[in-house]
Amino acid sequence: MKLDESTIEKKLLHFPEWEYYDNAIHVELEFDNFKDCFSAMSRIAFECEALNHHPNWSNVYNVLKISLSTHDADGVTQKDFDLAEAIEAIVEAED
Repeated sequence: MKLDESTIEKKLLHFPEWEYYDNAIHVELEFDNFKDCFSAMSRIAFECEALNHHPNWSNVYNVLKISLSTHDADGVTQKDFDLAEAIEAIVEAED
């Protein structure tokens, strides 16, 4: 079920690096180098498969940009926040 904007903004308080715009939640993550970035991407990919929910993402060298939304709901759902939480845990573990 698609979340309304006030619910999304409230949930984002737990994700300070994430922003809501263009009907999705977004984060830009910077790593020390390409290898560390790719390692995080690999771990995130396994989590995406486990949750059966996949990001829109792009990578240039040590920067990973991620956008999450749920196509079926045409907006942001709890699934997106579940994946954001998993991504945060992976990135923190990489540090």
